[in-house]
Amino acid sequence: MITVTLFTRPGCHLCEQAKTDLAAIQAQIPHQLLEVDIDRDPALQKKFLTEIPVIEVGAYRLKAPFTRADLLMTLGAARDARSHEERAALSAPAASKMNGGDRFSLWMADHWLFVVNLLFIIYLGLPTLAPVLMKVGATAPANVIYMAYSPLCHQLGFRSFFLFGEQAYYPRATAGVQGVMPFGQATGLDENDLLAARAFKGNEQLGYKIALCQRDVAIYGAIILFGFLFALTRRRIPPLHWALWLVISIGPIGLDGFSQLISQIPIPLIATFLQFRESTPFLRLLTGFLFGFGTAWFGLPYVEESMRETRDLIDRKYALKG
Repeated sequence: MITVTLFTRPGCHLCEQAKTDLAAIQAQIPHQLLEVDIDRDPALQKKFLTEIPVIEVGAYRLKAPFTRADLLMTLGAARDARSHEERAALSAPAASKMNGGDRFSLWMADHWLFVVNLLFIIYLGLPTLAPVLMKVGATAPANVIYMAYSPLCHQLGFRSFFLFGEQAYYPRATAGVQGVMPFGQATGLDENDLLAARAFKGNEQLGYKIALCQRDVAIYGAIILFGFLFALTRRRIPPLHWALWLVISIGPIGLDGFSQLISQIPIPLIATFLQFRESTPFLRLLTGFLFGFGTAWFGLPYVEESMRETRDLIDRKYALKG
């Protein structure tokens, strides 16, 4: 059975007519209809906005306006081409045995989510392992982890989580977090000395910092969480709309991060309209989680669509499907 992709959008009357015409020729040319809302993808919207409805079936494409006769002719040609490909695949000796590259591609298409989740678990697990190693006295491997992640994160002590200490975090006094000892008071360091705050790994009393900052921990933790949810639903969660991704993921982290960054630039003009602010551990955790979870929700379903196409192509190549 051939697959017909209909690029459409809400409120498109010609698109509804195309669906009616496709339903009318379903008995004559059986096909599977896949509808794609171009408003969910900026690239598709830009490409097809003035052309919908657009029909794609195999190597054939129809753009509005078209008639039912045009659809019938196009689907017939695609069906005949598909049948020819399948006959050629069945008769080709080389297609009887899958080569190594295709075996790897098929394995990756089936197991890509496991690989991605595992890589993110390792990426977040190593920085969390660093304070554990410091606690047990294995400072050499811990320092290797801190050094390896130092180009990837600022590792500022007052923006990091600590394990095995009196507090889970030691924010700057300017963050105004009540009920916790600020970083400068706890460590005796100048809170404006960023190099010292970056170099401080902790001690037996205060605990030892994770080798990624609070926001990064939240980002990668949220990506892992969505990855598990995506796996539990058998990769059936549809992608997050790009507009929601901008509002939910980009907006909060951009507002919190950039307002903090800009407010701390030592330029008098900036201080006149933006008061110096230091974000709190809660805001870093919240905005990081929203960014990581929303980005994974936006991206991973599209990866699955691509991998599904890879599986279909390989199956068709080796005549594993009827």
